[in-house]
This record gives sequence, structure tokens and C-alpha cells, in this order.
Amino acid sequence: MSDLSTEAREESQQAETSGQPSEFSARYSEVLGKVNETLDKVDWSQIGKAGKVAGIFLAVIVAQILIKGVLDTINLLPIVPGLLELLGLIVVGTWGWNNLTTSEKRNAVVDQVQKLRKEYLG
Repeated sequence: MSDLSTEAREESQQAETSGQPSEFSARYSEVLGKVNETLDKVDWSQIGKAGKVAGIFLAVIVAQILIKGVLDTINLLPIVPGLLELLGLIVVGTWGWNNLTTSEKRNAVVDQVQKLRKEYLG
């Protein structure tokens, strides 16, 4: 008796699983048809500015993902992150020594910053 009920359950499960792919493909085709209909109604000539903005955002997002991947890879290397930090400290120290040791050099840096601020911010 249990063998018959087990066989009946297996047959019903096979019928259900064999029906799923055809239902999925039918539903998938229906959804794609609706999406294509909606996209056909869009006036693509009006999308210019919004498309450019969306493209720029997409490019920035992709660039950030790539940069994060590169930095994460660099951080996995045992010695490189420490060397890069040391290099940054050396560069900042050298720049500070060359540009901030005397009041004349500090005033020149302040003037340069103000000039750049006027140029870019108005």
C-alpha cells in the first residue's frame, strides 16, 4: 500500500516539474512581449539629455567598482599596502618641506590656492 502511494506521489511530482518549464517559458515570453511593447512606445529622440546623464552615472559606477577591485587586490599583497603608505608619507613630507618651510613659500601656496579658487569657483 505504501509503495502505491509513493509511486503516485512521484508521478504527480514528475507531472508538476515537467509542467513548470513550459509555464515558465510562457510567462517569460508574455513578460518580454509587454516590455517590448512598452519600449516601442518610448520616444527615444527625447531621451538625449537623460541618456547622457544615465550613461555618465553608469560609467562612474563601473569605474568605482573597477578601482575598488584593484585596491582590494593590492591590499591582499603582504608588503605593498605598507610601502604605498610610506610612499605617500614621503611625498607629502617632501612637498611640505619644499613649499611650507618659509613664510614666502607659504604665502605663495596660499596665493596659488586663492587663484585656483577664483578660477574654478568664480
